[in-house]
Amino acid sequence: MRCRRPLVAIALALTLTATACGGSPTASQGGGGNAELADGAKQVYDRFNGLTGQERTDELLKAAKAEGELSVYTSNNDIEDVVAAFKDKYGLEVKTYRADSETVLHRVLQEGEANFHGADVLETNSPEMNITSSHDLLYPYRSEYRDTVRPQGVRDTWTADRFNAFVVGWNTDLVKPGEEPKSFEDLASPRWRGKLAMEINEVDWYASLTTYWLEHGKTQQQVDELFKAIAVNSKITKGHTATGELLSAGQYSVFISAYTQNIDTPAAKGAPVSWRPASGQPVQPITLRPNGIATMKHASHPAAAILFTDFLLTDGQKVLKSVNRIPSVTTEGDPLAGLELIEAPEQDLLANSAEWRDRYQQVTSAASH
Repeated sequence: MRCRRPLVAIALALTLTATACGGSPTASQGGGGNAELADGAKQVYDRFNGLTGQERTDELLKAAKAEGELSVYTSNNDIEDVVAAFKDKYGLEVKTYRADSETVLHRVLQEGEANFHGADVLETNSPEMNITSSHDLLYPYRSEYRDTVRPQGVRDTWTADRFNAFVVGWNTDLVKPGEEPKSFEDLASPRWRGKLAMEINEVDWYASLTTYWLEHGKTQQQVDELFKAIAVNSKITKGHTATGELLSAGQYSVFISAYTQNIDTPAAKGAPVSWRPASGQPVQPITLRPNGIATMKHASHPAAAILFTDFLLTDGQKVLKSVNRIPSVTTEGDPLAGLELIEAPEQDLLANSAEWRDRYQQVTSAASH
């Protein structure tokens, strides 16, 4: 946690290429009175964190309606489905700022430095959540709903509402049954030369596999050689959604670190893509990364922030499942049951992010751009 200044420099130096969706929150949602705002939000958080059941919901709704609105910063491109369901249920105005996770982090940190606090709720990937937490911008959320979340998704200052599972997906027109990759070692074969897509910002996926293989008997040299061989067969891409679309269109045969929703959603609409072979098991291990939600320490609308978080961990889970996201609460069966799941080394990534990023850049430099 003491390495946060270098992390800020890295975060603020990231190239911001995504376009934000939705209107930017107004100045009335943040600004001065920093200590007073934090103290006021804390009192609301502490009050409602101690309530449960219908009493909690009723009192939260009354307080949230008095606040008048809610501001959500997120990287979830399905957020409008969640917001629509929340507004239908509670009738609250919701303003959203959506961009890629790095852009969202950049904005939150810049606003924090400027003592401007536009977000009531932050919802994004775990690396960005951890960096935001290290800057003391989040306030702990407590509820009975948090207790139902997968243990991999519970942190001190944030809670997973969904998970990204990194899988090896392929175009079924280009990769016939029985020819699917069976392991990461298989992807290093020359038969895949020029047919793989490798995402340029996949540092946590790379770190999770590196750590796993080192713990299971590979040497660092063997890991490096394996990644380099895979990279030589790959073309570099940016963005999971865009790469998934190109996979469906047949520009690539295999996307080596697709999110399950990049495959399952187009497949449900008839696209020729899959990550599960007709027989046998998918490529494993599968990296499972939590995407979290957190209430902001200086929220202008803290009651609305808690109400939205409660919703996202209950009714919102059904919305996420309907768009092929992996919910953090698995009350209706686990879509990843029976598969070998691994997690990224979050604390190592937080403390040594520059080193991990440099190492992954060395890997991608061997690929075609």
